Amino acid sequence: MLVAAAVCPCPPLLVPEVAAGAAPELDTARAACADALGLLAAARPDRLVVVGPAGDAGPESYPEGTPGSFRGFGVDVDVRLGRDTGASAVRDLPYGLAVGAWLLSRARGVEAPVEGLAVGEDLPAERCLEEGRAVAARAERVALLVMGDASACRTLKAPGYLDERAAPFDAEAARALGAADTEALRALDPDLARELKVSGRAPWQVLAGAAAGNTHLEGTLLHKDAPYGVGYIVATWS
Repeated sequence: MLVAAAVCPCPPLLVPEVAAGAAPELDTARAACADALGLLAAARPDRLVVVGPAGDAGPESYPEGTPGSFRGFGVDVDVRLGRDTGASAVRDLPYGLAVGAWLLSRARGVEAPVEGLAVGEDLPAERCLEEGRAVAARAERVALLVMGDASACRTLKAPGYLDERAAPFDAEAARALGAADTEALRALDPDLARELKVSGRAPWQVLAGAAAGNTHLEGTLLHKDAPYGVGYIVATWS
């Protein structure tokens, strides 16, 4: 059963070495993510699943110990999902899970076994919900670290240019995540999310599916902002 969740954005810019001189601009977001992971540690889960976007692929599972890297962004930074199990990896972590692994490497008190789940950004809502229900059934006490960005269309200089639908979409997503409103998350439109370049839609709907068996979860919105024209949301469910 799902007992806790942390929702965080997944831009590689969260990694200071990637952001370089612009790193201080995301200090507030990093601090909010650290607070969210503190809640996961306090929940003392039996299993922690990091859920993130995977482009057109997925769902794909990644075992504990899977490596990831930010070398593609020009920096010599490697990460690993949880503990090094010594097992050889078939593939590296996609960037969303790599950012999650980086956040976990900085967190204290997260001792549960960790695994990753990457979900395609075009995965239908019902499939996301099914994945979430399956994840929640993997242990008696399951926690999720849910990685994903809101729209990338908030300003003229945003990756997706300015779209007037982006701000209302992000506001509703932030409200739903801050209120643990699973019905609102279920209702997010995959087509609109794709047009607005929302990487978090599928992971958020996995979260909604995972929470289906626990009606006592309460949400808290810790941070929302749109630096660089991209919506970043940090929230906790417990």
